[in-house]
Amino acid sequence: MPATETYKILVNGFVFFFSRSELEKLDLVAISPTTFNALKDQKSVNARLLKADLLNKTFSIETGGETFEVVIKDALDQQLEQMGFGSSSGKQLKEIKAPMPGLVLEVAVTDGQQVKEGDRILILEAMKMENSILVHADATIKKVAVVAGQAVEKGQVLVELE
Repeated sequence: MPATETYKILVNGFVFFFSRSELEKLDLVAISPTTFNALKDQKSVNARLLKADLLNKTFSIETGGETFEVVIKDALDQQLEQMGFGSSSGKQLKEIKAPMPGLVLEVAVTDGQQVKEGDRILILEAMKMENSILVHADATIKKVAVVAGQAVEKGQVLVELE
């Protein structure tokens, strides 16, 4: 990852942006698997990890007697959010589009199939990496618009939802 990558961090609804180099400068020490101490500008802060959802990059952290809900969004998360794939998007998605150009390696759903939030729709190979495309809400597959082995462009409809 480039040192200039910016992370979007949401803390109890407030938005902060940090560069990778800023985060790397943070002096963070693990006291235990769930307790940490951070030093910044000669100030010490203890924090305790209450809950972690690594798949969704969400965390509950307690510090100073207060609990903070933290969501971390890297560059890809931010790009997907801009394309309407973000979990904070209030609109119901009717189409799942390719987030980048690539090759469809596997289609995991069929027309009419019921899917649950987090189910894999397909695997897209892009930049020599396999990317699982997941559905972000319970839905029914209206139409699968691609097949395994097909090349797709960024923004191309992969699957239509009901």
